[in-house]
Amino acid sequence: MKHIHNDLLKERIFYRVIWLIVSKEFDVVKLQDDIASALNLKKDLDKVGDKLKRAAFLSEMLKKAGKHILILDDVWDKISLEEVGIPEPTSGNGCKMVLTTRSEQVCKYIDCKVITVKPLSEEESLILFLNKVGPNIVQSPTLMPTLRLVVKECAGLPLTIVVVAGTLKGENEPRIWKNALKELKERIGKVEGAEAEHCFLYCAFYPEDFKIPKNELIEGWIDEGFIDEMDTREEMKDKGHVIMKKLEDNCLLEKCSNHLRWTCVKMHDAVRDMALSITNVNSRCMIQAGKQSKKLLKKDGWMADVEKVSLMRNSISRILKDGSSPQHQLLKTLLLQDNPIEKIPNSFFANMPSLSVLNLSRTKIERLPNSISKLENLTTLLLDGCQALRYLPCLSKLQGLKKLNLCQTKIEKAPEGMDMLINLRYLDLYVVTLKEIPIGLLLKLSRLQHLSFKDMHELNKFASSMQQCKSNLIKYRLQVGPSCWEHERDKFVSINELEFCQELSELIKVERLILSATFSHLKRILIWCCMSMKTLFAHWLLPNLQNLEEIWVEDCDELVEILGTSTLEDHQDAEKGSDAFIKFNLPKLRNLELHALPELKSICSKSGAMVCDSLQVINVSSYDKLKRIPPFVPLIGNGQPYGHAPPSLNITSSTFWWESLEWDDPNFKNVLQPHWHPW
Repeated sequence: MKHIHNDLLKERIFYRVIWLIVSKEFDVVKLQDDIASALNLKKDLDKVGDKLKRAAFLSEMLKKAGKHILILDDVWDKISLEEVGIPEPTSGNGCKMVLTTRSEQVCKYIDCKVITVKPLSEEESLILFLNKVGPNIVQSPTLMPTLRLVVKECAGLPLTIVVVAGTLKGENEPRIWKNALKELKERIGKVEGAEAEHCFLYCAFYPEDFKIPKNELIEGWIDEGFIDEMDTREEMKDKGHVIMKKLEDNCLLEKCSNHLRWTCVKMHDAVRDMALSITNVNSRCMIQAGKQSKKLLKKDGWMADVEKVSLMRNSISRILKDGSSPQHQLLKTLLLQDNPIEKIPNSFFANMPSLSVLNLSRTKIERLPNSISKLENLTTLLLDGCQALRYLPCLSKLQGLKKLNLCQTKIEKAPEGMDMLINLRYLDLYVVTLKEIPIGLLLKLSRLQHLSFKDMHELNKFASSMQQCKSNLIKYRLQVGPSCWEHERDKFVSINELEFCQELSELIKVERLILSATFSHLKRILIWCCMSMKTLFAHWLLPNLQNLEEIWVEDCDELVEILGTSTLEDHQDAEKGSDAFIKFNLPKLRNLELHALPELKSICSKSGAMVCDSLQVINVSSYDKLKRIPPFVPLIGNGQPYGHAPPSLNITSSTFWWESLEWDDPNFKNVLQPHWHPW
């Protein structure tokens, strides 16, 4: 389906090509959201009321979307197009629809033309298998009879062939080949030992087709203890990346990115089914992720000896009744993140003495139950994004805790007993409402390696009191914004990595904060939902950005220009047509992505010119006021441009926007026209 999607984009037959994965856990609202996002209308859809009104809105928008094709991939059950808001495709409305499914009943229900994808022939299967398994195996005559048997067992299914071939790549033992499908679990383990086996199976704890951020996944592996303890978390993360690379190379995980352009991986549903079957047979796990469940399973619905439970990304709002205390003596992992849970009974955790990993991130809880205090074996407590959470009980007995994430909660003071967490390595206190971090608290956390807090005031306190811990600290995160305090750079302790928040809207005394060469190694910048920002870069900052390769700006409602003049006077001179000329030089810039910027008027000031010789991708969407692409292809004499733009340049936009552009030089449009492609 990926090849079909890419071919349709290249052929430019359709104004829009929308490709969506539906999956087994079909949900009307989610599909509506995905369609709206593809149309860049998600914000508008969010303002609409119930499902019926949302469907009517989408139907109208799709009818106005011009000639388009909608690809619904991996459909498991019947879908009412009317309920979702998809107009019935006709020759008159310009809409085409393609769906992939394993069910002939789905095709009959939607009344579409059925094209049966037949399994590969034995010869085709063998060719595909040999291409994937590698030349060393192909050249081994002793393995060929066994290899043919394995290929035959794959039943002509391309995905199975690719997975099995990748798993057996480099394996020379015939007996292992004969039992390849039955012993696939052991073969997964041989990718990188037992570590990789556990890491692979853990991916099935996420919902089907979910794009898992790589960093989040590796952190999860560390939290679960799948990666052997090392001197630093950074070394453990490096090991995690090695394991992930092995799983990707063996076709067990697929690289992708989510809507925030975070690097992610996902499991094909067939690979996930395989992982689930292995998990069900060989471990005490209960996985009900992304099932749209509204209630926690009854306490007698859990296996008595269950060790790991994943109920993430459901619709659970309440956990059992007050006074409930489920008996799960062996439970080690409980994943409840991304549920609208509002209340947890006080005694809920009283009989979970083995609990090691608890994830309640992005729930609606206001307080943690007192029974948390008794979880002496707890090593990981994740409360990231619990924006209603104000109260935590005493943590003094949780001395085994290694990771505590309180990011974006509503706590006003550090939890009681936090100074007793002597084994803590990871602490996220990025909390807007936190009034103060007690003096000396961080000094007691002598094993800390990752620290995140909000403002410069805490940094100054930290810098003056952390001499005993600074050798351990690997990373901290710092908010720079309205609460920023002046500081002297030489007071910083030794830091390996500095991360600025994505919600940045302003810099105070920016000339003093951004010093020479501060961003000299920056390669990629993502600006998202900065609602007060008007200019992304002033021209005097560009000398520090000579290694910048990608600019991605999205959902910044007030942004007027990307590359601007330095001061208000400069801006006024430019508007009046001053003779001052500015070169906006970004020699390594390759990608420029501009989306949902309703006030954007220019990419760079009219008083200057862009010098971007490496530019390869320009992608713009949802613009009314942007009427000009500044020249970035150098001119030769008499206003004639060079013969062509860089061969790899690709410009993507709507036809309407492209045709409405105003050009400083008409020859420039002729140079770019061969490189422009409509959505």
